[in-house]
Amino acid sequence: MKNKNYNIALIQISLDATPEVNFKKCLEWIRKAASQGANVVCLPELYSSFYFCQSENHDYFDLAEPLHNDSYQAFSSLAKELGVVLIVPFFERRASGLYHNSAYIIDTDGSEAGLYRKMHIPDDPSYYEKFYFTPGDIGFKAFDTKVGKIGTLICWDQWYPEGARITALQGAEVLFYPTAIGWHPSEKAQYGEKQHDAWRTVQRGHAVANGIFVAACNRVGFERPVESSAGIEFWGASFIAGPQGEILAEASHDKEEIIMAEIDHTLMEDVRRNWPFLRDRRIDAYGDITKRFID
Repeated sequence: MKNKNYNIALIQISLDATPEVNFKKCLEWIRKAASQGANVVCLPELYSSFYFCQSENHDYFDLAEPLHNDSYQAFSSLAKELGVVLIVPFFERRASGLYHNSAYIIDTDGSEAGLYRKMHIPDDPSYYEKFYFTPGDIGFKAFDTKVGKIGTLICWDQWYPEGARITALQGAEVLFYPTAIGWHPSEKAQYGEKQHDAWRTVQRGHAVANGIFVAACNRVGFERPVESSAGIEFWGASFIAGPQGEILAEASHDKEEIIMAEIDHTLMEDVRRNWPFLRDRRIDAYGDITKRFID
């Protein structure tokens, strides 16, 4: 099936429930997406739980999963049964005291096409991820699947053009960004529209700059796991952009739904021929990009 067009699907759902409930819900929605013709299906960030990073609580480490546990086996079996590629973002327990925000890429035969560990870890009010997650140590990756070559980054990674570029340079046709992002209730009226627009715009920029498809898969709904927190209203609005940044599909701010789009190789080739950004890169002049700041 490689080199043929294929359909990608983003599953935008609420995950404010127990791991057992969320797990079953994800399996059901994956089946629904496959029945609608999806060849690659992506779940939101941290599929198995509510967004626990709103507070620093050692008990939440119990939510983490070791690699290739029972849930992985179930997703693997489902991918093989349906003949689809699955992107499953999860809370990885690598070792005692060592955890990552990760994603499996599972191929159509149920095998593991790859593993990605979130590279950029935020530490903001109600997004206390540095308490929980060690930064990824296996780099930015593009993964060969039986459908096509795809890249997977996670949430905070979506603000960084470097990650998008490096993944695109490895031949990825589409960048997936499983996400958990939303509004603080006290800020929404004043800043909400600008925040959402910035999130959407920067990722469309990755699509344009790399002549690539970009797919951002967010969760939806209000979550307030602890009383001391004001909670987060996850803004949904999952979207798929084409290689000129055009919006091919977009979800609502407040509903559970599946959005889909076709990855069109001919379109990508045509855009890159006419906007040859990769050709004109001055790779001899970019050494300073590895510096923290140029004083």
